[in-house]
Amino acid sequence: MRRRDVLAGAGLVAGSLSFPAPALAQGVRRLTMVTDWPEGPGLFDSARRLAKTIGEASGGRIGIDVFPAGALVRPFETFDAVQSGVADMFHSHIGYFESKSPAFHFYSGLPFGFTTNELFAWLRFGGGQELLDELSGQFNVKTVTCCSTGSQMGGWFTREIASADGFQGLRYRMAGFGAEVLRRLGATVVLLPASDIVQSLRSGAIDACEWVGPWLDTVMGLHEVAGFYYYPAWHEPGTALTLGINTRVWGDLDESDRRLIEAAAIGEYAVSLAEFNANNARALRRLREEGRVQLRQFDEAILRAFADISRDLVDEAGAVDDLSRKIHRSYSEFRSLMREWSEVSEGAYLGVRAFG
Repeated sequence: MRRRDVLAGAGLVAGSLSFPAPALAQGVRRLTMVTDWPEGPGLFDSARRLAKTIGEASGGRIGIDVFPAGALVRPFETFDAVQSGVADMFHSHIGYFESKSPAFHFYSGLPFGFTTNELFAWLRFGGGQELLDELSGQFNVKTVTCCSTGSQMGGWFTREIASADGFQGLRYRMAGFGAEVLRRLGATVVLLPASDIVQSLRSGAIDACEWVGPWLDTVMGLHEVAGFYYYPAWHEPGTALTLGINTRVWGDLDESDRRLIEAAAIGEYAVSLAEFNANNARALRRLREEGRVQLRQFDEAILRAFADISRDLVDEAGAVDDLSRKIHRSYSEFRSLMREWSEVSEGAYLGVRAFG
């Protein structure tokens, strides 16, 4: 973030928020949370629900004002706002901030990486959170995983993709490591805020995009501007979103309030996953019943091309510096461990459930 933007944001904070003296005198602490989500169901509502839970669980001692993308700071500048102290918290996809460190992708969703449950297991019982604290602490931010969309979808296309060659010259909206995979296949990849995606598809500025999954994709109206919907979500098999808190703000909180916020974030991770799974299932059924969209599975040869490039990218991100190497090693070892278990537990069961 440029310095003048930080100062402008600070001025906007001062001008748009009011802190009544009686509330402050009674020990009520008001915090600002900026997000990278448009107002609406799913992502923004999850941020707002988390803020509400923290407020209620604290008995009103902590009040959090939640802002949609662009209301307080520009989209994708939320991390900078919290790092600089313009805002107290952000709710975002931490992979958006790869310019800080590519290692943040290990915590938002890697191609062919952890599922939602596996990621949470690594964070809580595999050393992942301790390494995340070390990584984000370098930028004056305390981070807590606070939301999960579960498995996403492969993306929307205005034309059929029959082979990896079909990505040559394709104009695609995507974030994260998946974007770089497609670039290496010859696509032109851009990162657009959610509010610009539908119009960009409608105008022909882009040919394809990924957003989240059937629920939020149809709420946005992507099924009205693109006719091919591909799966699986090779690029984000278990997407996690992050609550980032300025370390000065975090340090000023009582230990009990810090534990309260962490517990609320864990709870919201579970609630949001349940919400996304239920609504994605309903939305996918509606798409099939309406019959306007062609649901397609990526060809195996395409998926293998994705996987080959993804391995190189993950290795590159895990070799940037000593901390990145530690994160990469921890992630890879735990992924191998979880893969052995997942293949004989949920993976094996899902393969035979149709028998029942």
